[in-house]
Amino acid sequence: MSTYDLIVIGAGPGGYVCAIRAAQLGLKVAVVEGRETLGGTCLNVGCIPSKALLHASHMAHETHENFEKMGLMGAHVTVDWQKMLGYKAETVAGNTKGIEFLFKKNKIDWLKGWAVIEAAGKVKVGDTTHETKNIVIASGSVPSALKGVTVDNDAGVVVDSTGALALPKIPKSMVVIGAGVIGLELGSVYARLSAEVTVVEYLDAITPGMDGEVQKQFQKILTKQGLKFVLGAAVSGVEAAEGGAKVAYTLRKDDSQHSLDAEVVLVATGRRPYVEGLGLDTLGVALTDRGFVKIDDHWQTSVKGIYAIGDAVPGPMLAHKAEDEGMAVAEVIAGKHGHVNYAVIPGVIYTTPEVASVGLTEEAAKADGRKIKVGKFPFMGNARAKAMMQADGFVKLIADAQTDRILGCHIIGPNAGEMIHEVCVAMEFGAAAQDLALTCHAHPTTSEAVREAALACGDGAIHV
Repeated sequence: MSTYDLIVIGAGPGGYVCAIRAAQLGLKVAVVEGRETLGGTCLNVGCIPSKALLHASHMAHETHENFEKMGLMGAHVTVDWQKMLGYKAETVAGNTKGIEFLFKKNKIDWLKGWAVIEAAGKVKVGDTTHETKNIVIASGSVPSALKGVTVDNDAGVVVDSTGALALPKIPKSMVVIGAGVIGLELGSVYARLSAEVTVVEYLDAITPGMDGEVQKQFQKILTKQGLKFVLGAAVSGVEAAEGGAKVAYTLRKDDSQHSLDAEVVLVATGRRPYVEGLGLDTLGVALTDRGFVKIDDHWQTSVKGIYAIGDAVPGPMLAHKAEDEGMAVAEVIAGKHGHVNYAVIPGVIYTTPEVASVGLTEEAAKADGRKIKVGKFPFMGNARAKAMMQADGFVKLIADAQTDRILGCHIIGPNAGEMIHEVCVAMEFGAAAQDLALTCHAHPTTSEAVREAALACGDGAIHV
């Protein structure tokens, strides 16, 4: 039996980052992980493999749609699905092996197996109980179930996000239940690969919680790309059969009943915290009514010495949020000051165009009673975006009407996921829109659109 300063349960982005930071701060650290590879859901069956398929399918789309326009002539490429899956697997393996290297470099022990917390300071893995001064729960999340729908990833007909990343073939048709990030990203992949994709969403708009103007523009662009949408629809059941499935739904506006047939149905109705089997109920660790672990301002649970981070606790289920919490809780455990600014956590949808946001939406700011000013700039006025044939979308900056302090930013367009961080840094330093407007931006870049949106918060943008 080994004794540690810290045992982290889970090797996803929150867990492995927490472990590395704690080791850097001089603590003796172990991580419990039952998968064959490190990296958790994100690296194995989430963020990384989905981005690999998004990139590959986008390249295929470009060859068919834009290459000839740029003078790149020749026969259209064909898709070898098995090779594309192989590329995805290589991408995953490279990243997971990288974490193994970092564990060895930082002298972190990998306790292979599944954890049970027997008591504060005691973690059982297999038949061995390990003692530790502190425990961090970073057990992540799993896909949410939908009442009346049975997911069977092995059968490959009714699948969740994990199954959708490993279908045996590209389906001719797919119904996606849920118009959130996961559903739209994976739906976009298969639409680019020639599947007929229909997205069924319970609410009346896609990407719930996002800025309203972005929602509308995003749906228009995805529709132009071939995705179909059925909004305000409550799915009542999915009947799987050999060769496909039937999705039954009711339109909420008039209670009329309808159905859709498809080769594959992807259930993408969100995720829920995964804490089963840890023994939290026996320990008396308090949970919220939605199953998240309750924590205080220092990420400590209701049991002293046991902390929790990432998807297991309330807040946006984002890998980078988990990473920030992982570093912060490691700092706290090491006797330092850990900090996460929850008001400046960006969110990105990796479709083409990308969608990125940080801070308040216009609707949220107004609902909060704030007086705001909004600066918008379309990518149609950006030279680089037009040269890339990606001039759809805009940058929208929201600032306080009196102080000019930046409150939020919403981007739909090329490189949005990279551009949003300029605004994140500005918000961390309490910058005004004028600060961005007066900052020289290289030309030609898509980032100039951020400056133009900032100018639009003042006397006006230049290139529109």
